[in-house]
Amino acid sequence: MEKKAIDLAKQIIELDLQRDAMFEQLLELLGDRAHEILRFIQNKY
Repeated sequence: MEKKAIDLAKQIIELDLQRDAMFEQLLELLGDRAHEILRFIQNKY
């Protein structure tokens, strides 16, 4: 594999881990409504 492809895959994994951590924070703040509010905001973009 090309180095560029490997680097890109690593970046995707890092973003995924960061997203998981951020979503955990959102769950702490909003509880059961976290999914609903996230979807609402996603649909606005």
